[in-house]
Amino acid sequence: MKTSKWLILILVVALLAVYYLIGSDYLKQRRHNVSLAVQITAANQTLVLIPSPPPDLEERLAAARDNLQAAESSFTADTNDINIVNTVLRWAQETGVKAIPLDTAPWVTENISGRDYAIFRVNLEATGDFSQLLSYLDRLEKGEVNTLVIEYLAVEKAPDLPEDFSGVPGAASLTANIKIAIYALRPAAG
Repeated sequence: MKTSKWLILILVVALLAVYYLIGSDYLKQRRHNVSLAVQITAANQTLVLIPSPPPDLEERLAAARDNLQAAESSFTADTNDINIVNTVLRWAQETGVKAIPLDTAPWVTENISGRDYAIFRVNLEATGDFSQLLSYLDRLEKGEVNTLVIEYLAVEKAPDLPEDFSGVPGAASLTANIKIAIYALRPAAG
C-alpha cells in the first residue's frame, strides 16, 4: 500500500508538472497572439492610409513607356565626327558667326544613371556680335542634333577685333569659348 501511495504521489506530481508546462506554454502563446493582434491592427490602420491606385494607372504607364521609347530614339545621333563638326560650323556660317574648332575628343563611353552613352566632345571658339552669338547658341540648343548639350560657355569682348565686326557701327565683337557634347546610345562607329 505504501508503494501505491508513492506511485499516486509521483503520478500527481508528474501530472502537475505536465499541466504546468502546458499551461505556461499556453500563456506564452496567448501573450504572443495578443502582441501579433496589436501589430496586425497597426498594419491594417497603415494600409487604410495608403491611397488606392488611380483608375487610369495603366494608361499613364503606357504613356510613360511611349515617352521613354521616344526619348531613347532621340539618342540615335549621327556618330560621324566629321559630319558633326561640319554641321556645327555650317550653323555658325548661317548665323554670321566665325567659329573655329579648337579640339575634339574621340567618342568615349560613360555610364550615366546605369546606362552607357557614347559621348563626342568639341571645343570651339566663336566670334560675332551679341545677336549673332545668341542666334548661334539658339541654333546649337534647338538644332537638328537633339542630343547636343552645351557643357561650358564663356563669353567676353574680343580684344583684337574691330568694334564693327558685324558691319553694324557700334556693335561690339564678342568671343565665346563653347564646349559641346553629343550623346548617343549606340557605340560610336566613326
